[in-house]
Amino acid sequence: NVEELVKTTKNYLEDGIMYYPCDQVCDYPEQFIISELIREKILYLTNEEVPHSIAVVIERMGRKKGKLLINALILVDRDSQKGIIIGKQGSMIKQIGIMARKDIEGILGESIYLELFVRVEKDWRNKKSKLLQLGYIQIDDDM
Repeated sequence: NVEELVKTTKNYLEDGIMYYPCDQVCDYPEQFIISELIREKILYLTNEEVPHSIAVVIERMGRKKGKLLINALILVDRDSQKGIIIGKQGSMIKQIGIMARKDIEGILGESIYLELFVRVEKDWRNKKSKLLQLGYIQIDDDM
């Protein structure tokens, strides 16, 4: 009865104000979406091994040989997490890259070259400057 539910619900909805253009799918920047797709693959593939203390930063996006080149940095808290992300002989980071690239290409509609790097930055979640840099918090006007 899903179709009936949708049909009935639509009858009660009113047109609202358009807050952004019809062709705009999302109000987040491309780089944010790409970093979240990579982070999603990390969490999916590592299951419970890596806590949610990872961040992905898109360091550079540019063209190389007709493809979009994306350099992404994966930040972790500990050396052991870095080892998990990289995997035995690079197998985990390779799988993360394959899965993320497929999704990113689907969203962007073009071929990409995805380079992933992993860096340990101890206690990054408790450093206000790092949280600002990553966009997790915003600067207050009172500062």
